[in-house]
Amino acid sequence: MELVQLVTKMQCITAVVAGALIVFAAIGTAIGFSLLGGKFLESTARQPELAQLLMMRMFLMAGLIDAFAAISVATGLLLVFGSNPFLAEILKFAAEKAVG
Repeated sequence: MELVQLVTKMQCITAVVAGALIVFAAIGTAIGFSLLGGKFLESTARQPELAQLLMMRMFLMAGLIDAFAAISVATGLLLVFGSNPFLAEILKFAAEKAVG
């Protein structure tokens, strides 16, 4: 009975952490894109002749910001739907304890 409760707690904690990863990735990406876009418009208004160079650098940074969000969401979904390494360690420990 103790193993069932431990596995249930681990799955609950994993679901909360995965949700937090996805939420914080979305919030961080939204804040990052808003700051990036605002600074791009501000700098383009100050020096219009550098608009092409600034746009290229803005899209490069936008890709890096979006990669952060994609990695966080993928990690959260892997913990929920994939093989959970924390749960695997609990089950391995329980199997060793049962045998030995």
